[in-house]
Amino acid sequence: MKKYIDFIKVSLAVIGLVFLFSFSNMRNNNRELAMNSAVEFLNDDAHFITRSTVNKLLIQNRDSASGVTKDQLVLSKVEESLNAHSMVEHADVYVSINGEVGAKVRQRTPIARVIGEQEYYIDSYGKKMPLSPVYSARVPLITGNNVDKSWSSLYELTKYIYEDDFLKKTITGIHLKDQHFELELREEDFTLFIARVDNLDLKFNNFKAFYQKGRNDKTLGNYKMVNLSFDNQVVCTKK
Repeated sequence: MKKYIDFIKVSLAVIGLVFLFSFSNMRNNNRELAMNSAVEFLNDDAHFITRSTVNKLLIQNRDSASGVTKDQLVLSKVEESLNAHSMVEHADVYVSINGEVGAKVRQRTPIARVIGEQEYYIDSYGKKMPLSPVYSARVPLITGNNVDKSWSSLYELTKYIYEDDFLKKTITGIHLKDQHFELELREEDFTLFIARVDNLDLKFNNFKAFYQKGRNDKTLGNYKMVNLSFDNQVVCTKK
């Protein structure tokens, strides 16, 4: 008899736990999502998309986000719409226990800006990126014709400049001329000429040594062009 009583007690306890779990899960799923969203930008130096824009993409409801419950929100679809935004490189969307929708967003990184009939950025992956209505990046400006034909070389050059602290601060413009590159500097008025983008480490290391010596000697103002087309030397044209 005692065995049956113990069995009944255990069974009732299990049933109770299942009921409580189901009830708690149902309440959690039916809980309305909070109006405020937790938005975290993983690259804080980028400002091409605002928090309010991310919030609108996170909770999509025609009238009010307060009417959306957790079980109605399909995270994959919300995440997909956020990742489809032209300024977003990658986003992870989640819902916290208290019903707060959140997202960790990594924005795209522009490394150069093409100036012409159609203006756009070149991003860190070598893809075209539209301009942002809320922020303008300080990157080298690219001018000239046939940008698309020289895209591979142009991307290799701009990426190299972006990843080098000295060049990133020094070079402000790149003019494409007959598939050659004429670089403009922030503080000097001579043109830096590069015919091809091979051996960039060697070419720019030669330039850095030349630049430092010229700064010390105060002779940089004597030149109108500095040619880096040769691997083992820097060829200068005087004014």
